[in-house]
Amino acid sequence: MSKTSNGKSRASGRITLAEVAAHAGVATMTASRAISQPELVSPLLRGRVERAVAELAYVPNRAARALASAQSNVIVVLVPSLSNAVFTAVLAGIQDALDADHYQILIGNTRYSDAEEEKLLGINLQSNPDGILLSGLTHSPRVRQMLATSRVPIVSMMDLASEPTQLSVGFSQQQAGQAMTRYLLDKGHRRIAFLGAQRDERTLKRADGYRAAMAAAGLADPRLELMVDAPSTIALGAELLGRLLAEMPDCDAIFCCNDDLAHGAIYQCQRRGIAVPQQLAICGFNDLPASAWMSPSLTTIATPRYRIGFEAATLLRAVIRGETPPATRIDLGFTLMARESA
Repeated sequence: MSKTSNGKSRASGRITLAEVAAHAGVATMTASRAISQPELVSPLLRGRVERAVAELAYVPNRAARALASAQSNVIVVLVPSLSNAVFTAVLAGIQDALDADHYQILIGNTRYSDAEEEKLLGINLQSNPDGILLSGLTHSPRVRQMLATSRVPIVSMMDLASEPTQLSVGFSQQQAGQAMTRYLLDKGHRRIAFLGAQRDERTLKRADGYRAAMAAAGLADPRLELMVDAPSTIALGAELLGRLLAEMPDCDAIFCCNDDLAHGAIYQCQRRGIAVPQQLAICGFNDLPASAWMSPSLTTIATPRYRIGFEAATLLRAVIRGETPPATRIDLGFTLMARESA
């Protein structure tokens, strides 16, 4: 292949590993080891290769290395939102767990869409990833088929799989929903409403927990449930509170599926002169940073989002290395944060 005057390939414009080796005065295999496995190369030769890399501004060809080693050092992470603080914390945990191994993390935003998840998974599987981190357990038949045929290690995040062979890290969304509803029941509330948005699998499981607790108390009433497909926002929380009170003015407590809905509901109560919690108790889910500092402070479920990301990535890394993990289903639990709003 012809070269330009500065030694780059005309086809790609990239400096090659052979050129780095020649510049350093070492064999190509030595240069390769100095870059990918520096502990196997003497400090003297390693230093020469490092100087050549710096002087030539060499960027390793990850695709070529993947073909040679059958490993890509790529981890695919699919989450339903990049603007939601819940998932930014999960991503931070993943990055911290994988940083030491120099994995390249490919992040995809599925936008709570099966079609988008199918598209992103199809694209990212072309990178021959070493592993995949997925949000949730519910996926379309097409996604399940692609995952099965890829034979790539997969860890599911945010919930707990019932199958022991399925790797998962999270907590029981249903038990958390039950716990919050029981808390409100124990405080003496009887007309407890549930506000939900997005209708994703986690919201639906929290609603299942709410229904189970209300049914056990003999207080189940479908009219107290208000769920919509729209994304969860503060503005939506304010809107849903107005709709709920117009239809069920006798409710005495509200369990919101997310903190941002609860924030909006509280702000709307303040605009209407409804005392929280004296006239209407309000609680949320996820314990977002603002929840402890608003007035009244929000009673909510704290979820271990950073730890979910960190432990899921750690579990995936162990499986990629061929290790047998001590547990395939890691329950990190949740914490009910009792504050001023309920």
